[in-house]
Parts: sequence; C-alpha cells; structure tokens
Amino acid sequence: METVVWAVHILAALGVIGLVLMQHGKGADMGAAFGSGASGSLFGSSGSANFLSRATAIFAAVFFLTSLGLTYFSSHKSRPMGVMESQKNLVQPVMPKTLPAVPPAQGGAAGSKVGEIPK
Repeated sequence: METVVWAVHILAALGVIGLVLMQHGKGADMGAAFGSGASGSLFGSSGSANFLSRATAIFAAVFFLTSLGLTYFSSHKSRPMGVMESQKNLVQPVMPKTLPAVPPAQGGAAGSKVGEIPK
C-alpha cells in the first residue's frame, strides 16, 4: 500500500510542477492592461478558473493528501530491532556450568612452577 502512495505522490508532484510551468502568469498581462486594449484588470482577469488552474488545484490536493498518508505510514511503522534486541529472541546456546579441568603442562624444567621461566 505504501508503494502505491509513493507512486501517486511522485506523479502528483510532477503534475503540479508541469501544470504550474504551463500556466500563463498574471504579471504577463500587466503591461497590456495600461493601454494596449486588454480586457482584463491590472492583475489578470477575474473570471472563472480554466482547465489548467482546476487541474493544478486537483493535483495539489492529491499531493497534500498523499503527504499526509506517507506521514501516517512513517509514524505507525514498526521500529526495526537493533542488533542486541534481535539477539534476545534467538535461542541461547547451553554453556556448561563448570569448565573442564585443564591437565598440567607436560615437559619443561623439573621443579618449575606455573608461570615461572625455567633457568
């Protein structure tokens, strides 16, 4: 489900970018409003919205909703376990309670003690 939301989110972002770049800016008609015979006012016509502006609003709404959805998914995702936490769930090996007796070292100088350097 999350991958579908990511795909829709990216498509909505690209759609908003493309539609905004295709639209005609309101400032472009300002020079025409001062005597060139333009029918619009100083900051563009105040008529009904055309197809591009409505499509941009729809893509922006979809982008906003998918942003909220991705935020929800990221906040409700199970946290990954760290190395120490994942080791707790594994079966622990059985360790012997006592270590086996180590036989005394063979060879060496007669009468030398453990850890002593023979002369």
